[in-house]
Amino acid sequence: MADMTPPESSRAAPRKPRASGNRREGRSSAPAPRDRSAAPPRNAPLQRNSYAAIDLGTNNCRLLIARPSGENFTVIDAFSRVVRLGEGLAQTGRLSDEAMDRAVGALKICADKLKRRNVHLARSVATEACRRASNGAEFIERVRRETGIALNVISAGEEARLAVLGCHILLEDGEGPAVIFDIGGGSTELVLIEQRGGAVPSIVDWQSVPWGVVSLTETCGHDEATPASRAARYAEMRRRVAESFAGFAERIAPAQTPDLRLLGTSGTVTTLASVHLDLPQYDRRAVDGLIVPAASMRAISASLSTKSPEERRQLPCIGNERADLVVAGCAILEAILDIWPAERLGVADRGIREGILRSLMSADSDGETARAALRQTRRAER
Repeated sequence: MADMTPPESSRAAPRKPRASGNRREGRSSAPAPRDRSAAPPRNAPLQRNSYAAIDLGTNNCRLLIARPSGENFTVIDAFSRVVRLGEGLAQTGRLSDEAMDRAVGALKICADKLKRRNVHLARSVATEACRRASNGAEFIERVRRETGIALNVISAGEEARLAVLGCHILLEDGEGPAVIFDIGGGSTELVLIEQRGGAVPSIVDWQSVPWGVVSLTETCGHDEATPASRAARYAEMRRRVAESFAGFAERIAPAQTPDLRLLGTSGTVTTLASVHLDLPQYDRRAVDGLIVPAASMRAISASLSTKSPEERRQLPCIGNERADLVVAGCAILEAILDIWPAERLGVADRGIREGILRSLMSADSDGETARAALRQTRRAER
């Protein structure tokens, strides 16, 4: 097992889904698409090694282990836990001892899975919380010492690239630029892309702002005692996000077309999609690849912003874990819809981990191809 950094661009081009437009809009009973998010190149070696991706975010720790399977991949193990690594970071500028303990506990489970699955190549990344924390480097060293996992603190630009690489296959077919966004715990990335055919899209412009569901919630406080205080808090959240994205919004305004395409990856969009479908519990197969009317997502966001924390806890697919954070996610989503007013919103339950896996598989396959060519050359020279 080794941590490695994939190349800045991948030459592997996944297939586009056959369906287009509103392929699974609203309450459609159509089957969910297969997991095609990390297709390796056609010349992948015959040996099917296992690859792993760990994404330690501000709120969650996630692991995905997979093997190449033709042009797709097969997930053989996965793990996800809410660790709230960035809890209190907005106030103190540091990762708290309790938050670090939670994250290390989750990463120990990940390390055990990596060993048991005999992982060939792995890449482990940390994002906004570790970028911002004054003791981030100390935490990274503690993780290496106690778990053996070498976390790579990636830039916001790399985070945006991996998210696009991991989920772009779910973008609706269409012409012209599109926007992909990732609402995280400590930051949000907005990416303007240009896609031609089935190739990995090129990034035309992007912006990251330090507002995620954790950082925005903590900055704007928890005063939700009355309807008036909840409304004021929500308005302030939207104002902060809109102000941070103002420059980007101005830059991408000329790229808007009559039929805007928008795809979101995050717990916020998957949670709101679950509410839209009125699911009794979260079901990835029903949500990943769903196309939802933007008006429905706005209506759900507005409704959740008026509810008390206790009322939100009672809703399926929100519960205790997301009750105090979902409103911030709603505010960020509405600010994005103001910037890029698409009529429909694509929902992706995939992102950075899948992008990492695609990069690892592509890089490893390229290396195997080069080694095979070198062996052939040497045989010819004999």
